[in-house]
Amino acid sequence: MELKFSHVDVLVKNLEEACAYYAQILQARISKTLIWERGGLHVRYAIAMIGQERFMLVQPLAGNLKELLDTVGEGMIYRHCYTTPDIEKTYDELILAGVQPEDENGKPLALENLQSPSGKRIIWLPKRFGHFSIEILEDKALEAFVEEAFA
Repeated sequence: MELKFSHVDVLVKNLEEACAYYAQILQARISKTLIWERGGLHVRYAIAMIGQERFMLVQPLAGNLKELLDTVGEGMIYRHCYTTPDIEKTYDELILAGVQPEDENGKPLALENLQSPSGKRIIWLPKRFGHFSIEILEDKALEAFVEEAFA
């Protein structure tokens, strides 16, 4: 499986405050605010860039991430994200390894349903270590998404 580390996702209570902090203290470039809403999960998020490194600041409004924020508080890195040049091949390799890819709510994800609300194809691995999850995205689609978020 060909994977490359992309970013981490960090829970925050107030997206604007978190963005302002990273912009002021670390001179991070901050993207426009983005929305993810599907299947009971509703978040506002932004991409923070420090040089070529990036991370997502995620403010959950509803769903499993809101419950996680309410339980553990903000600042938790709850997800590592990787990219792959061929998400269908990666999906097939996971199935062959006995891993059923999931959607953002932990439900089994079929190959034909990889489309996310942002239009990019994405999969999640089942959680194995507490609240921590792994996300895999198509590399070219993610790069185009990030570029658009900063436009």
